[in-house]
Amino acid sequence: MRQTAPEGRGPVRYGPPAPDTGLGTGLPVLPGLAGILAAAAGRTAPEPPGGGPVLREAAAGYWWRRGLRTHPEDVVAAPGAPALLLALIAAHGGDLLLPRPCPAWWTPQARLLGRPAYHVPTSVEAGGVPDPYALLETVRRIRAEGGDPRVLLLSVADDPTATVAPPELVREACEAAVAEGLHVISDETWRDTLHHPHDTVLLSPAEMCPDDVTILTDLGGALTPAAWPCAAARFPPTDPSRADRWTDRRARVLDVLTALGALVPGPVAPAMAHALDEPEDVTVRARRAATTHGLLAAAAHRAVLAAGALARPPQAGRHLYADLGPLRAGLAARGVTDSLELESHLTARLGAPATGGHRFGDELGALRVRFGTGMFLGAGEEERAETLRVADPVELPHVARALEDFGGALEELR
Repeated sequence: MRQTAPEGRGPVRYGPPAPDTGLGTGLPVLPGLAGILAAAAGRTAPEPPGGGPVLREAAAGYWWRRGLRTHPEDVVAAPGAPALLLALIAAHGGDLLLPRPCPAWWTPQARLLGRPAYHVPTSVEAGGVPDPYALLETVRRIRAEGGDPRVLLLSVADDPTATVAPPELVREACEAAVAEGLHVISDETWRDTLHHPHDTVLLSPAEMCPDDVTILTDLGGALTPAAWPCAAARFPPTDPSRADRWTDRRARVLDVLTALGALVPGPVAPAMAHALDEPEDVTVRARRAATTHGLLAAAAHRAVLAAGALARPPQAGRHLYADLGPLRAGLAARGVTDSLELESHLTARLGAPATGGHRFGDELGALRVRFGTGMFLGAGEEERAETLRVADPVELPHVARALEDFGGALEELR
């Protein structure tokens, strides 16, 4: 007999939204961005497939400033990362390899296309990038079973683990992938949310394997409000004289986006281009938000460890990935034996999303969960703005109360 999930648990197959995405999440939209959007409200036509020249030029400049030679013809823009990833997977064909755990929204794209997706364990150092030896063994096994692995997805600044993979691990994994004929898609949505940018080295795979890496970034990760959908992809630079439409993956991605009608809304495009130009108001807000969420994540990490659970120290993003396996006995006494039940229990207890590890490709029996730091910002716009403004948000009364409640909910499970 077919069973359905109990009411309130939400869809299991299609994961939750990314953690507190967007520069404006819980905060007023920056006046500069709002003004540009308002001025373009009269635009009735969407951007052309892949984005217009102004938007693509701005995206090229964004990557130039990060040391990656990029021209507008190397860029494609789309209304959000899921549609763009779907087009990328469709353009490359073959089977996918993903780190375990991985962002919850990756696997549904492969499923919609009917593509096999294989999870590869990550190292103890960081999530987001598969262990190189496990990657090679997985490729060998897939081929032995008649599969056709072609694409590796990874994220150097990772959701869900909030870690940043060290450069040597990124290099080894990418070299192993390229040696096996895989193309690498690097999701760098969270690269501009490093908690300690001067102490953390983030190396893009495109810096090491420029001909074999496509970069995907959702602007909602750090630069723009999540409600304004826009993502961009940077393709390996190609000499136009050698481009073949049947092998040019950028052209094939444009075909898919056109077929889907996945076009950037006309009024949104100028604001997106402005954000990609990184004027001072955008960069100051983004840096302040990253610092604040880093302090909140560090405090939540201390609470997790104090309760006897495990978690890697968070380095980027707006979330924390915890392993509550050491609390299994206390959880079992409350009827919690897997990550689906853990998600339901903690979401109800905290009054905020606590996403089970099963949504990120982890085993259902593993008691892992992702917490978003947004739950500590405050209840209203005024409290959230104050949290962002102060040097040490942990000392604010409303933040301290939220952290105390969070720690208490974990202590109850011991």
